[in-house]
Amino acid sequence: MAGTTVRTVRHFVDRQARERSAQPYLIAPETGRILTFGELRRQSENLCRFLLGAGYVPGDKIAFYCANGYQTAAVFLGTMYGGFVSVPLNLVSQGSQLEYVLEHSDTRLVFTDAEHAQALGDRVKAVAQDIEIIVIDVDAASLFLEERLPALAVPAPAEGAPALLMYTSGTTGRPKGCLLTQKNVVSGALYVQEAHQLTPQDRVLSSLPLYHINGQIVATVGPLVHGGSVVAPHRFSVSQFWELLDRYECTWFNVVPTIISYLAASPAPAAPAGARSRVRFGRSASAPLAPELHRAFERKFGLSIIETMGMTETAAPIFTNPLEQARRKYGSVGKPAGNAAKVVGFDGAPCKPGEIGELAVKGDNVMLGYYKNPEETSKALDRDGWLHTGDLGYMDDEGYYFVTGRLKELIIKGGENIAPREIDDVLYKHPAVMDAAAVGMPDAHYGQEIFCAVVLKPGCNATEAELRGFCEKELGRFKTPKVFRFMADLPKGPSGKVQRLKLLDA
Repeated sequence: MAGTTVRTVRHFVDRQARERSAQPYLIAPETGRILTFGELRRQSENLCRFLLGAGYVPGDKIAFYCANGYQTAAVFLGTMYGGFVSVPLNLVSQGSQLEYVLEHSDTRLVFTDAEHAQALGDRVKAVAQDIEIIVIDVDAASLFLEERLPALAVPAPAEGAPALLMYTSGTTGRPKGCLLTQKNVVSGALYVQEAHQLTPQDRVLSSLPLYHINGQIVATVGPLVHGGSVVAPHRFSVSQFWELLDRYECTWFNVVPTIISYLAASPAPAAPAGARSRVRFGRSASAPLAPELHRAFERKFGLSIIETMGMTETAAPIFTNPLEQARRKYGSVGKPAGNAAKVVGFDGAPCKPGEIGELAVKGDNVMLGYYKNPEETSKALDRDGWLHTGDLGYMDDEGYYFVTGRLKELIIKGGENIAPREIDDVLYKHPAVMDAAAVGMPDAHYGQEIFCAVVLKPGCNATEAELRGFCEKELGRFKTPKVFRFMADLPKGPSGKVQRLKLLDA
């Protein structure tokens, strides 16, 4: 990022439109429609002219509440293009949380689709401020007729201008709004480009929702920055994944562990020959990837996975494993991706290699702060600009980072700290287990005991006694869960991350 590169969405939309106007930026497989870089700039300008003509000003919060689609991506980028603040609304959030976000964010306008318009309208009625709703077709070729728009100049935002207001999907309490600047958003995308050596010849398949930071920065802003392209289906489908990867000649794919698990458990015997020769890697983020699942996918399909880690507060990337497969480490999230990182002990002192503490990061991708929440901002961001992530982990003697759990999810049994992931990873080794998650449960004797939810692979069987014996052999009796519960699915957020604190209520 050296030199005079202006880290704004506007800079890269204009640059790619100049240099590769007719090149595909986004492909919508449901319709076959292709959004070129030149058309992206035209639609971005039109959206901003419409907003300005309607009385909105740069800095206003413009939300969207709709499924992935051609126009969803255009609205997301076009809003930031003119200095407005994009507010993606989570389609799977509870109604009360949606109302809170609408009001707390000071949203003035929401774009939605026909499928979600009624539910949104009901929630907007409960909000104190006036919010305009515009229903769009996410698969449409264009939102506005150019000749009907006012001839207004679209202002160019500065690097430090707010660009994206994303609310974290916490397991308890009200979500916090992470306010990211233009520089934060673009820096996150540049870090992904640098880590994976992405070029204009690269094309990613990504079905991750545009109301999640991974789908936004890695799969949408990322191709904008490096001049590549994205195949963006409405949603993930096991039956369509390999066909889309092959048909559109993708060179990489963007997934979460849940998708990897579904693909590994599917009856598909192998990836198509074309995909195996063309795809450079798959990128996994948003939740820990169990080493056994990681290896099982690679064995079955002959394609390598790069495990990474990101956060909403850091515009996605923090750590990534190397591009060179021989240098990657199973179970590790890799090394810092553009930003600086360290492990801090509970006493505030830096940890030595191998010592578990809290992960902290610092860089141009780190958020401005939590919107209208100075107390939480001061807890997360220290005076030197380090973001304290809330994740527990350690760094090994080669500089690779490992995540062992969340501070709030740490199981403390009889005064002993137990990382839930240690238990999860053991259960993933069992041939019948597709998904597993451990969490602490109240216990009169130990303070906390270990509860574990398990999802079995289709067609497989296992008893509680069998799993307990398996864990005792691998973990010892003390760390073996007291309670196992078999479930059809684990409660997960939009990124695929298990919401552990909801397991006891499921």
